[in-house]
Amino acid sequence: MGVTTVTDVRQTSPSNEGVLAKLFRSEQGGHEQVVLCQDRATGLKAVIAVHSTALGPALGGTRFFPYASDEEAVDDALNLARGMSYKNALAGLDLGGGKAVIIGDPDTLKSEELLLAYGRFVASLGGRYVTACDVGTYVSDMDVIARENRWTTGRSPQNGGAGDSSVLTAFGVFQGMRAAAQAQWGESTLKGRRVGVAGVGKVGHHLVEHLVEDGAEVVITDVRAEAVERIIARHPDVTAVHDAEVLVRSPLDVYAPCALGHALDDATVGALTATVVCGAANNQLAHPGVEKDLADRGILYAPDYVVNAGGVIQVADELHGFDFDRAKAKATKIFDTTLAIFARAKADGVPPAVAADRLAEQRMAERTPAADWLRVQS
Repeated sequence: MGVTTVTDVRQTSPSNEGVLAKLFRSEQGGHEQVVLCQDRATGLKAVIAVHSTALGPALGGTRFFPYASDEEAVDDALNLARGMSYKNALAGLDLGGGKAVIIGDPDTLKSEELLLAYGRFVASLGGRYVTACDVGTYVSDMDVIARENRWTTGRSPQNGGAGDSSVLTAFGVFQGMRAAAQAQWGESTLKGRRVGVAGVGKVGHHLVEHLVEDGAEVVITDVRAEAVERIIARHPDVTAVHDAEVLVRSPLDVYAPCALGHALDDATVGALTATVVCGAANNQLAHPGVEKDLADRGILYAPDYVVNAGGVIQVADELHGFDFDRAKAKATKIFDTTLAIFARAKADGVPPAVAADRLAEQRMAERTPAADWLRVQS
């Protein structure tokens, strides 16, 4: 094995003052631990960020991405780790939030030896951080990483894992959409509603199945023609449009962004015909203030990190020996949590995104166990 290092970020040079300011002084900070990892023999450079362990070990995926700079990688890890704390809190999990990033192009840098080296760094944290799949990493990668530690989820069923988490991710989004329908129209069904789904890949195509079964009129789009064709072949009544811009301007009741982040920018919000937005994509709000613009237009926004939590619920269940029915029962609670957020937003006079943050922060501050939290949401 080559030279390996585990370096606390506060030991780095003053040139990282921007990162240190975010860690220790900004409102977005509060991270408990940030570790820089390096294995020269394999080319591994990674950042593991633990935002909070107030509710339990920090669970969050490992992203493998060719960042433009090391500073950008650290910043991404900080932001993603914080987001996982909020997601796990509102998912009713006794888990904190963390995230890791591996710097580099996975198509050229990823190797078994590199993943094993990374697994040893996860092991060195002694269970404070639990990893899973993210952009650039897959179930097969988790199987390799798990050979070096027992704090790896998202593994294959053959290795004791839950496998593909898109099934419960889509199921959770559907529960959130049902809650939005209840809040907006007084009934928890999409029957007769026109729902536009932007992105019908791993999660989106499962969501379409739920919507069709519920009696919704579904319109779809995707940059990949084969993804659209697969849906149309199975459901001839589903219609397709050329791109997301066309979909946004089409007559809709619900808009479901299920592809890239930042789907809700100023232009999109101004053009939306839908009165509900609920989708699987992460980080849908392009910038602060978009949540208020949606509310001002009378558009009910179901916060993305709340409704797309089915996947993290699924991988978290691996920690107890995976049981699909148990995980699905927990994902069903996304309906109650989403309704609670809408009620809190109305009571406080704030957008749902703000209300969601407040509820997550409250649970973390009070260190409320999952059993008590889920009972409150029932």
